[in-house]
Amino acid sequence: MKTTESLFPSEEGLRLPPRSGYLPDLLRGHSLDPLRSRLSGAETAGLKGVAHGTTILAFHFSEGVLVAGDRRATASNRIMSNRVDKILEIDGSALLAISGSPAMALEMGRILDHSLKFYRRSQLAEISLEGKLRILAQLLKENLPMAVEGIGAVAPLFVARDGEAVRIYFYDILGAHFEGVEFSVGGSGSPEVQGILRYLDRWGEKKLRSLSRAEALLLSLRLLETASYFDAATGGVGGQDPVYPVIRILTPSSLETVADEQIASLYRNEVMRVR
Repeated sequence: MKTTESLFPSEEGLRLPPRSGYLPDLLRGHSLDPLRSRLSGAETAGLKGVAHGTTILAFHFSEGVLVAGDRRATASNRIMSNRVDKILEIDGSALLAISGSPAMALEMGRILDHSLKFYRRSQLAEISLEGKLRILAQLLKENLPMAVEGIGAVAPLFVARDGEAVRIYFYDILGAHFEGVEFSVGGSGSPEVQGILRYLDRWGEKKLRSLSRAEALLLSLRLLETASYFDAATGGVGGQDPVYPVIRILTPSSLETVADEQIASLYRNEVMRVR
């Protein structure tokens, strides 16, 4: 009499499709771990102490959610780049604002984007909002060894549609996520921005959700300029080579990147008041 083990071949002998539609599971089936560190102890020791700074923010306004971020990437006391796009489009339906290690954060964004597309094509259905949140949480948990090493911590904001609504979530480095009901911020320049947003939403002339598009754009630029004044790791807009923040807007029906020309005009006329 054949045993159960002989009746059914092991998974090692079969190339089974991933059960959940989770792309990293498929990659691991081919001995590819997308987030596993391949650095030796000596190599990671040489990277310890590297600091990363930024300011990212998201808040509700009358049309949806505005997400903005500066463009500076730093390593310790060095400015590595002033042209990093930290507001990533995910599958045309969500936004991921990154803070922490740029290398790991950008890789997570790429994996998340491909995971959502892979799920839709393999399961013939759109993944739910809760599914998107859990995929990102799992990626952050799998990145924990790099975060513990001190070279790969990531704490993003995630903005996505939920039916006719748009919701804001913030994560810690362990993958726990929480909803930012009116707004959320991240990065080394976030304390000043968080305080201003709280004050405006509580005692300002208008609630954040009542702001027009023009008012929301202007507020986001002023917040980032304030953060850059107090936080050396948050990039401002230089006079000789102006590089403007990235601003994207997610509504229940559209995803839009605000043009540099519009940002430049607002910055000159309303932020710096140079005419």
